[in-house]
Amino acid sequence: MTRATALTAYLRLCHWLDRATLAFCVVAALFLTGATLAIVILRYGFGTGSIQFQNAADYAFASLLVFSIPVTLARGGHVRVEVFSERLSPRYIRIADIVAVLVFLIPVFGLMIRAFWPDLSYSWSIREGAIETGGLGGLYIVKSALPLASALMILQGIAMILKPSGKPSDHGKDMQETL
Repeated sequence: MTRATALTAYLRLCHWLDRATLAFCVVAALFLTGATLAIVILRYGFGTGSIQFQNAADYAFASLLVFSIPVTLARGGHVRVEVFSERLSPRYIRIADIVAVLVFLIPVFGLMIRAFWPDLSYSWSIREGAIETGGLGGLYIVKSALPLASALMILQGIAMILKPSGKPSDHGKDMQETL
């Protein structure tokens, strides 16, 4: 496999992962909106509620929050701390992005995976459920979202570096040119 073929395959994989993550975020947001509306109507309209339904809304919110981070990075929506970046050349910004990914993004999200792993392993070993009595099980699956989203951040950061233009906002355009 040539270097160009490997790069194209990696960028395709990252593009596919981004699309799948975006679809998951859309579903989670729609479910969260509907569940919150239903919880409010049940509570104030009918004087009843469901702990499991509230847990499902909590799980959807947690998943949406965590998985929206790599989706945002893939679209160039990350926050730039540099005050002067709008006045600087695109070359400088590209170099700053590469340094930021290599020095900050990869180590920080790698550390998050490493630090959270023991808790996640324990959670899976006991098949952790909700804290409330009668709550929804499967909290261990939701806890898996944090290291998975961290891995997606690392993959998207590397893809941002490897893209020919280096602009995450040209995601679709780069993929069409690359493919």
